[in-house]
Amino acid sequence: MNHKTVFDKDFKILDSDNEFDYQTELTKKLDSDSSDFDQNKLNEIVLWKVNRYAEFNDKLIYELNSLNPNDRQIDLEKTKRILKMLLKTKGVQLAMASTILRFRNPKIYQIIDQRVYRIIYDGQELNLSSYLSDKNIDNQIELYLKYLTDLKQVCSDFKIDFTKADRILFMADRRVNKKHKLRNY
Repeated sequence: MNHKTVFDKDFKILDSDNEFDYQTELTKKLDSDSSDFDQNKLNEIVLWKVNRYAEFNDKLIYELNSLNPNDRQIDLEKTKRILKMLLKTKGVQLAMASTILRFRNPKIYQIIDQRVYRIIYDGQELNLSSYLSDKNIDNQIELYLKYLTDLKQVCSDFKIDFTKADRILFMADRRVNKKHKLRNY
């Protein structure tokens, strides 16, 4: 297959080639920031490159900060509201949303991922649609809440510290299921 190159006699730059539309807000921010690099700026550059940057609005950040990191009981309505806001944020899917919640309060929230899911659900794959209708978002929220309940039971049965359950079960799955590939998303 012959690819077109700039050296082809009929190659031209079109006006539309100047319309770079990729991670628009972050691109503007990085383009206009001439300050020295620090870890945060480098993180933003890496996230820009891998198209994993998610921009959170002030209301969502406020809601996340309203979660008390010392609480021991889940506030279901608040959790559902925050999860809905997270899942409606471009670049955030359930695994990322659960990670954000876990780092806010690991006593209540843990990360849902393919490995932990399959080890507690008898080898089932975690199937999440990236199509996020309101119904699909509600289904994912219910799936996550059920997962947390089931994970607490597994922790009780196996005497696992819930605050470390996602990490312990992740490593256990890597060990016992090393021959079973994970599905790539």
